[in-house]
Amino acid sequence: MKDIKDRSRRLRFYRKIHGVLGGTLFFFFLIIAVTGLLLGWKKHSGGVLLAKSYKGVSADPKTWLPVDSLQKIAFNTLRDSVSAELSPELDRIDIRPQKGMVKFVFADHYAGIQLDCTTGQVLHIETRRSDFIEKLHDGSYLDALVNLDEQPFKLLYTSVMGIALILFSVTGFYLYYGPKRIRQEKLTRSAKLV
Repeated sequence: MKDIKDRSRRLRFYRKIHGVLGGTLFFFFLIIAVTGLLLGWKKHSGGVLLAKSYKGVSADPKTWLPVDSLQKIAFNTLRDSVSAELSPELDRIDIRPQKGMVKFVFADHYAGIQLDCTTGQVLHIETRRSDFIEKLHDGSYLDALVNLDEQPFKLLYTSVMGIALILFSVTGFYLYYGPKRIRQEKLTRSAKLV
């Protein structure tokens, strides 16, 4: 009987941990769930979350303009067609050889510019909503907001949420399995008494 009381005590303890964590971290888990769902669907959002990658004239790199020339076109396009106020600092240059296209992704905002590698023609000016959603999802949005390069908030956020998810899984399993095991033991003991 002592064994059942110990298990019941442990079960109450796990239920308390599960409840406190759930109540405390509910908002963050909701953000992770919603943003994760959106990120999973970004390529199937009809261009709302992630713009389609357009095709250039040629996939042959011999016909392409030099990257520095394409970069100048992207910077001019950003200034003239998006906003002269936005920073031209690049996060990355994403070359798609099979499409003959290059994407310029900027560091300090969510504008993106797709150019034809051969002609330099602007294929698409996009708002990279999926990048914003990803920053919300992994917690790096706050690091970017206060300009922290080492991303301490992202590290803390992902660590806390990862550990909490592990604890939720363990305590949730025990909350599911524990009562079944206690009931089974009670039935087994009462059967032995008869």
